[in-house]
Amino acid sequence: MPQKAFVYTELQISIPFGDAPWRDVSDALRLQPGFIGKTWLSGLGNNSVGGFYSFDSIENARKFVTGYFPGEAKNFGVAHTTRIFDALPVKEASLGLNSPHFGAKLGQEPGAFVYTEVQVNVPFENAPWRQRNPVLKQLPGLLAKTWLSGLHTNTLGGLDAFDTLENAQAFALEEFPKTAANMNAAFYTRVFDANVTREASRYLNSPFYA
Repeated sequence: MPQKAFVYTELQISIPFGDAPWRDVSDALRLQPGFIGKTWLSGLGNNSVGGFYSFDSIENARKFVTGYFPGEAKNFGVAHTTRIFDALPVKEASLGLNSPHFGAKLGQEPGAFVYTEVQVNVPFENAPWRQRNPVLKQLPGLLAKTWLSGLHTNTLGGLDAFDTLENAQAFALEEFPKTAANMNAAFYTRVFDANVTREASRYLNSPFYA
């Protein structure tokens, strides 16, 4: 089933992922309209819990972030963050960086994920991804990138898979701030430990483990 929308979520919580009720939550997620798959995310250093989801339509992604997910966060008694991204305009750019969300196969399983979002308003067809992709391919340890284009906001970002936490942190702390500075924009970065969420992500058909 082709995805037409991505959703990013993060709960304002600190819990070792092994203690999170991920299996019960996963079983509930499987029942959500249009749900295709999820990569679970566990915050490096703060043990936040979140995910990156694929949906079959923007409409179903909207239903998820306005209906089901706020209730899930309320059950945990915490605030949360959600974002919706249009998957259609980023396909070509993402395939150029080996994105498994569009069918590319990874040579190894990720050791870390980095989520990025820049506070700009740039329709993706006007984004300089053709210039950026060759530069990103040279990043140490980058396995894949799924480009992100914010629904209604046209923010630019990505979910990047790295081989190790060390390379992911180097990108988030050293390289990406330079990119945002060149764009004269504020930005958001998060680093996640993929090693602790591997089983849970496989359980929900994450394309990183296909």
